[in-house]
Amino acid sequence: MDEHPMVRAARGAITVDRDERDPVLDATERLLGELLQRNGIGADDVVSVVFTATADLRSVFPAEAARRMGMADVPLLCARELDVDGAMPSVIRVLLHFHTVRPRSEVVHVYLEGARSLRDDLA
Repeated sequence: MDEHPMVRAARGAITVDRDERDPVLDATERLLGELLQRNGIGADDVVSVVFTATADLRSVFPAEAARRMGMADVPLLCARELDVDGAMPSVIRVLLHFHTVRPRSEVVHVYLEGARSLRDDLA
């Protein structure tokens, strides 16, 4: 491992069963928690987080889950996922930027629930 921290990014996605505030926030919080835990990321290591949601998820901003987790001073951004024909519905995606000494090859990407099929190379 390199001794100098670098900014790295981890991707993740999760599906939700229904577009309601609590299920969306709970799923987002679960995904973020897994990304943080699996990559050994502390609160001060997070640089920024980008969230996307498919067009069928409209009940709440996924970034609110990060605020519930204490990321009050972290830049967060929500965006609409591209609406591509045949794409999986009800998906929240996350791009988490963080400081780490891990090489890029050791960054863990997390795909949960139905979103596992989006990256079967990571199973």
